Parts: sequence; structure tokens; C-alpha cells
Amino acid sequence: MPTFTALTTLMGKKDAEALGEAMERMTPEPTGIGVFEVEDGSGLWEIGGYFENAPDEAALALLAVAFGAKSFVVSELPETDWVAHVRRELAPVRAGRFFVYGSHDADKVPDDAEPLLIEAAMAFGTGHHGTTLGCLRALEILITRGVQAQSVADIGCGTAVLAMAAARVWDAKILASDIDQVAVDVAKANLRANGIDGGVDCVEAAGFDHPALHESAPYDVIFANILKGPLVALAPDIAAHLRPGGFAILSGILNEQAAEVIAVYLENGTNLVSHEEIGDWSTLILQKIA
Repeated sequence: MPTFTALTTLMGKKDAEALGEAMERMTPEPTGIGVFEVEDGSGLWEIGGYFENAPDEAALALLAVAFGAKSFVVSELPETDWVAHVRRELAPVRAGRFFVYGSHDADKVPDDAEPLLIEAAMAFGTGHHGTTLGCLRALEILITRGVQAQSVADIGCGTAVLAMAAARVWDAKILASDIDQVAVDVAKANLRANGIDGGVDCVEAAGFDHPALHESAPYDVIFANILKGPLVALAPDIAAHLRPGGFAILSGILNEQAAEVIAVYLENGTNLVSHEEIGDWSTLILQKIA
């Protein structure tokens, strides 16, 4: 069945959310609405709808005018079995001792690897993206240096692949959090599939806004693979929740944004240990000044 998208942008969260709500009342109804801030510092928000049938473009034009948005761009998406496509395109990934794979590649897991099973349907956070791969490589650096963590937090955990990697190598108390309950549910499912659901606690939280995250602090290692804006905003909290001498592994940072992120974290009492670029993305290791 064809799928159509209708996308626009406008300034300001309040108006963007109001436009999203108005789109929900359209006929034909959308199967889903998304409202997201464009993470480039412009203040723009993207509003998008998915439709099984072609949307009413006249109604979309009226909504755009009413809310001061740009004209909607309507596109028809080709019919694709995305899970099958991802399975074909995403080969297993080796990052140091870690091997990230889907169940269709279970026969390829090396005997000397720490296996991390992430299904193809959960493609973001499989290790193929430069940010996730960079974080796994950063974790390998810490392990090689002899770091033995007793407490770990994975902020914005997504699939929880980083929390699971930590659980594979450290006998630590590990918390994984995400702002999206769907991501938390995915993380829990992945933990069960990997047989380590008893080793990681998952909570829904924005940043460190959950009692469990406060109670388990200070942390020896904090992962935050999100985006530059939230990383900058979270700098004081990340530094405050790190044990002196503890490490923050940060990614979701475009290469040209790295200097700004590093500067903010230096101001908050951490020193840069490592900076790796993979494609367009940077991964940082920072250590809290003891």
C-alpha cells in the first residue's frame, strides 16, 4: 500500500505542536504525526505526517497559511520491506571486542567477541552509524586502559547497545534512560534478547530527571550519544554526576560542532582524553578532574 509524507517547517515549538494537532484532524487522517526541532540552532521545527492515501493538498495549503509555515512538500514513498532491506544492507559490525549483529547473522559471531544482538528492525543504534560505532570504540579504549567501572549510566540509550556493551565487560550497576517510552521498551526487549536484562535497569527520563539516576550517582562512566544541543545543555549535569576521575563518552556531534562541545565540558571540570572522527561524526572521551 502506498505511503505518503507531507512535510513543512516553521519557527517555534508552540506553533509547531499546534499545527501537528491540526493535522491530526485532517481527512483522510494521517497514520502518524511527528514534530521535531531542527538541531541546527535555527529555531525551526519540522512537522510531518504519514498518510496511507494521498493527503488533501488544499487542506495542507490552508494549514500552512494559517500557522505561518512553509508550503507542505508531499511525497509518495515506494513500497519497501524495510526490515528485509536493512538485513541485506547492514552487515555485522566489529568494534574492538564487540560484535553487533542481527539474528540472521548469528552464525557469524566470532568466538572471541562480546556479542550484542540488535535486530534489523531497530536499525538506529546497531553500530553502523558513526556515533554508535565511535562510542563502542571509545569504550574499548577505556577497557584497554584498565578502567573498571562500578557504576554506569547510558543517557539517551536508544537500543541500549552501549549499556549492554558495558554489561558484557563490567560487573557494574548500569542504568539506561531515554526520553521516549518506546525506546525504553525497545531497550528492555534487547536486554532480554541478549540475556542481560538483570544487569541493566531502564527508565524513562529527560537527562538525569529520574530518582534512580540520582541515587546511583556518582558514575564511573556516562554514555550520552544524543545531539550537540542536548549535550551542551547537559554538560553541568553530566559533570556533576561523574565521580572524580570518571569518564564521559559523548557522541551525536558533527565534526564541526566538536570544538564547541569540548569547550563547554572543559568549563564544567572535565578534560579531553580522546577525539575520534568517523565520517561526519565525532566521539569524545572526557575525564572529570579529580
